Amino acid sequence: MSDIPVIDLSSALGGDAAARLRTGREMDRICREIGFFTITGHGVPAAVMDGLRDKGNAFFGLPLQEKLRAVHPVKGTPRGYIALGVEALSHGNAVETPPDLKEYYHFGRESWPGEPYYTSEEGLRYFRPNLWPEQPPGFADAAAAYYAEMEKLTVEMMRLAALGLGIPERFFDDKIDRHITAMRLNHYPEQLTPPAPGQLRAGAHTDYGLLTILNGENVPGGLQAQTRDGRWLDVETDPRSFVVNIGDLLMRWTNDRWVSNVHRVVNPPDSAAARSRRLSIAFFHHPNYDAAIECIAPPGQAKYPPVLSGAYRDEKYRQTRVAAA
Repeated sequence: MSDIPVIDLSSALGGDAAARLRTGREMDRICREIGFFTITGHGVPAAVMDGLRDKGNAFFGLPLQEKLRAVHPVKGTPRGYIALGVEALSHGNAVETPPDLKEYYHFGRESWPGEPYYTSEEGLRYFRPNLWPEQPPGFADAAAAYYAEMEKLTVEMMRLAALGLGIPERFFDDKIDRHITAMRLNHYPEQLTPPAPGQLRAGAHTDYGLLTILNGENVPGGLQAQTRDGRWLDVETDPRSFVVNIGDLLMRWTNDRWVSNVHRVVNPPDSAAARSRRLSIAFFHHPNYDAAIECIAPPGQAKYPPVLSGAYRDEKYRQTRVAAA
């Protein structure tokens, strides 16, 4: 494989059963080889995509002191603005590197029902109020609109995944209906000074959940995915499509049938470093915190013990945080 495959979802999302099965099987074929693919025909309005990207670029273009006003008052809370030097994603895969050369804005769903799942002591660890900046106006509305579109898309993606895996189409429905998905706007600023040895915009890592759905920009210093045989492939991130990759929990769920590939965001070439900013919008789809991830495998052939979705994410967050926010 020399390029990241492309899947057109338009016929599958139109409801045709044969097209849905065909698309699910295409996902299965691709994800057995590499857990990365681009989707087109996804149905997400361009205005929603552009709206959040515009608000993100406006926020990250503010002076640092203004951005720091959006840091959450409780240290370590995964909401609000996270500055440069706080995270090293490679630590989650037991690789020591300097902190990543990025800043980001972290948020989750905007509201939820007043039920014990959400309001219990455990639930409050995942369902936290968002923190929004004063500038630019409309940031929260743009984020909520984008989040809602991603929720709809991931339901469809997981149903297609089930068809591809040969299990009931709605197998995942009751395991993601109260999901704990977080979103990040990742901003990779201009590199006005040389990076430290081994320092990247985002160190080599895998994602933690089911699917990551990423919208990005075609600028120097971008995403790369590592193949099973160790090669690095450039991943095009066009503003009108999405890049989807498999996360650790879905790899465990499929008993390694599908692969959660190591990936990274590389530095721009020296000639472009001083003027190359990059923004990406990532929806890290994660199951309900109490969902038990048990391998879909014949008895006695499971490679992993069961793990709870929330506990797995908590441990990964702990590993990757190198400084208090």
